[in-house]
Amino acid sequence: MSILINKDTKVITQGMTGKVGQFHTYHCRAYANGANCFVAGVNPKKAGETFEGVPVYASVQDAKNATGATVSVIYVPPSGAAAAIDEAVEADLDLVICITEGIPVHDMLKTRYRMQGKRTILIGPNCPGLITPDEIKIGIMPGHIHKKGRIGVVSRSGTLTYEAVGQLTALGMGQSSCVGIGGDPINGMKHIDVMKLFNDDPETDAVIMVGEIGGSDEEDCARWVKNNMKKPVVGFIAGITAPPGKRMGHAGAIISGGQGGANEKLAVMEECGIHITRNSAEMGKLMQKVLKG
Repeated sequence: MSILINKDTKVITQGMTGKVGQFHTYHCRAYANGANCFVAGVNPKKAGETFEGVPVYASVQDAKNATGATVSVIYVPPSGAAAAIDEAVEADLDLVICITEGIPVHDMLKTRYRMQGKRTILIGPNCPGLITPDEIKIGIMPGHIHKKGRIGVVSRSGTLTYEAVGQLTALGMGQSSCVGIGGDPINGMKHIDVMKLFNDDPETDAVIMVGEIGGSDEEDCARWVKNNMKKPVVGFIAGITAPPGKRMGHAGAIISGGQGGANEKLAVMEECGIHITRNSAEMGKLMQKVLKG
């Protein structure tokens, strides 16, 4: 079992005819069952064309009607990405994954307001996407590092998602699903939303949770974990250390009032029973240790 997507999911690519959309659609279709999963693209100026045999439609609604797709992935440039999310929500899709980085905050504020009362789930923006190993990947993650198994991964950081997965796979621990939720200040699913799905998934035994400095999402999730989670959780916060002259974290990494820092987040997570590490290279080893009991 998996959360959110599986080998039978049908996907629309918004922005498929651009260079980025073409590149990642090609590699997603080449992964596992992707050739059957990616069924449509959207570009109102190129309706009737095809890419790699995938038909292009004028709108998300047209693509949904023609193919029965329930999920959309967005590679539209920043200036139009929020409107692309709006279109997918109006088409009443189950899930929208927005990979685009750099969407203006005021655009996302308007989009999140319009989403109120709608059933569509949003992942991102500024995220790597999600993958159910050996079934389907939707996004920009390297598929070859993943292995089917029973560890869930949820992360605000794209690169640390890959790092956690790579460590797990190297130690022989496969993943049930991996979700990159993105680091923008105005986004869709939070850690707590994904953690609830993993908690209810009978084929997920434990979860790695990767956070970042800024905001309070990790603390909110940790408190929920303390009171509700039936499975062990390993946690890490990006931004503990950074090379000289470098900044770690996304646009959402705003620290104020003595809150939102890595040490503050880790303290709350530890108090709530999450097994924390302060070394990103130790996430997999800590999970191995926790599972051995």
